[in-house]
Amino acid sequence: MKIIVLGAGAWGTALAASAAAQGPQHRVTLWARDMPQMQVMRERRINQRYLPGVELPAALDFSAAPARDMSGLVAGAELVVVATPMAALRQMLTALHGCRVPVAWLCKGFETPISEPFGLLAHEIQGQVAPEMLAGALSGPSFALEVARGQPTALVAASAHEPVRQALVAAFHSSALRVYANDDIVGVEVGGAVKNVLAIATGLCDGLNLGLNARAALITRGLAEMTRLGVALGARSETFMGLSGLGDLVLTATGDLSRNRQVGLALAQGQSLQQATRALGHVAEGVYSARTVVQRAVHLGVDMPIAQAVLDLLDGHMTPQQAVGRLMGREPTAELAAAA
Repeated sequence: MKIIVLGAGAWGTALAASAAAQGPQHRVTLWARDMPQMQVMRERRINQRYLPGVELPAALDFSAAPARDMSGLVAGAELVVVATPMAALRQMLTALHGCRVPVAWLCKGFETPISEPFGLLAHEIQGQVAPEMLAGALSGPSFALEVARGQPTALVAASAHEPVRQALVAAFHSSALRVYANDDIVGVEVGGAVKNVLAIATGLCDGLNLGLNARAALITRGLAEMTRLGVALGARSETFMGLSGLGDLVLTATGDLSRNRQVGLALAQGQSLQQATRALGHVAEGVYSARTVVQRAVHLGVDMPIAQAVLDLLDGHMTPQQAVGRLMGREPTAELAAAA
């Protein structure tokens, strides 16, 4: 299978390397805008900025063709994977307009609002700029570094189109990487968007030494918020008990490699948001996703107190202690109430 991965960040590089390592059945090309970066990766077989210490397979090809020549780059491909941040997805899908092979994206979150009072999920962006495209998402609980090292991982291939799900399974399923198919792309994308925000909250909880009881409660109630938003957008509730819901939430909220969790820990220690993000050196998606998640929830009338508390904290309207106090001071309600 000929696979093109557009974007040489940590996740794009890790997946490209994983597919290329499977053997001669795949021909994988990794593309980046930055020609000098690509030349260094080609010569040294390493992505020093995003995956230091991980040797890339000899079979992995590289390209830094101009973005305007995207049609030439993907010619003959059987699968195109967009590994850019959410902010660049609209541009990339526009450039791929007319692509007749399956396209999948890796980014998670809601787009920054353009003309509406709320941002769109990835499949909604695709519906606007390339509605005829066979497309979907590859998501789930996964740290790029562990995938690049070949450590066991499970992902979910989400699309309304069966050929897309089949292509993703054929491309990436291996002895170290299991890929499950799911046609509920709305649920999969909502899970990927909300879990980063909840991971900041969990990092805050742990940084304040509130205990394991508090962490368990926060993750569980966060999952309820995620599910409410997803169902309001048309997702199936059972999707959130799967890899892209509970699985991704647990990993991002508790794993030490989680940048979003690290932001919460830093804020709990009294650092400013600027200090916390500068120390990371990479983007923590939840910092940007918090506002767009809350905007979409407000538009739909969905109650998301944890996400709202995270946003207020990031905006400087509350201290960490005040955020916890607000959540604990909410009126009692039934556990399974629609807006609990």
